[in-house]
Amino acid sequence: MMTELLSQRSRPAEILLVEDNPGDVLLVKKGFTSSKISNHIRVAQDGEEALEMLRRSGPHTDVPLPDLILLDLNMPRKDGKEVLAEIKQDPNLRRIPVIVLTGSDAETDVVKSYNLHANGYIVKPVAIEMFEEIIRAIENFWFTVVVLPEES
Repeated sequence: MMTELLSQRSRPAEILLVEDNPGDVLLVKKGFTSSKISNHIRVAQDGEEALEMLRRSGPHTDVPLPDLILLDLNMPRKDGKEVLAEIKQDPNLRRIPVIVLTGSDAETDVVKSYNLHANGYIVKPVAIEMFEEIIRAIENFWFTVVVLPEES
């Protein structure tokens, strides 16, 4: 299998945003709209829905696996730490990079997330301009610098 940057592939980047706040969903989507990389963002509004999408169960049987997961920690039904733990314990999902994108700057949340093998931890900024800058940095790093494995 030949590896290549996602920006060189002929398909859009698949992004799973696990976020229950509609305002934050809009900000992330807006940030990726001006992207140089063709992308498709799917949104899970809680941890249970995210795991259904990732496991392709229920109404999500035809959903492709994401190239990147942006995960909020504080969500209903199943919180982000539980979701992260399940992703990283599943041999079919553990290679997918998971970036925690949350409002919490608590050291305990940062440490716990990295102990659960998060690939990054970003505290959501208050300023909209900074939010868009962070999304551009995520896009640049994960889709034009990093080599990601193709879905197996």
